Amino acid sequence: MTVQQRIKPAPITKAMHVGLAPQAAFDLFLGRMHEWWLPEHTLLKVPVKEIVIEPRPGGRWYEVGVDGTEMQWGKVVAWDSPHRVVLHWQLNAEFTYDPQFETEVEVAFFPDGDGTRVEFEHRDLERFGDKAEELRSGMGGGWDQLLEGFVARAGG
Repeated sequence: MTVQQRIKPAPITKAMHVGLAPQAAFDLFLGRMHEWWLPEHTLLKVPVKEIVIEPRPGGRWYEVGVDGTEMQWGKVVAWDSPHRVVLHWQLNAEFTYDPQFETEVEVAFFPDGDGTRVEFEHRDLERFGDKAEELRSGMGGGWDQLLEGFVARAGG
């Protein structure tokens, strides 16, 4: 009998420096995500008006279209302003919201000289199953683009 062992995909990790104090960086990242999020990274069929992360454990993470339609992406697990947030990304391998599916996104904010060091991690990618490695590669590039937008907006 042959036993196959699957290697768990590494989390997507990023670190960046922005020229904002931790509270301002936290507020931009979580309270004004629509200001730096790429408009083509949406599940809606209309332009995005706002991306909302309700500032409390159990709060929803969702996008709102210009026509008022909403599409949920996940939920808040931990909210510790201005230090860190943990979110459940509940978009499955087909990028469809699934309340039973969860990978985890953690973002931490540290005072760093004249600004803030932001550390990002998207983990538990093995939960994507057979598509985990493919999605890790694609999502890693996607997060790169999105976080570059955050850094540019924050004056990094």
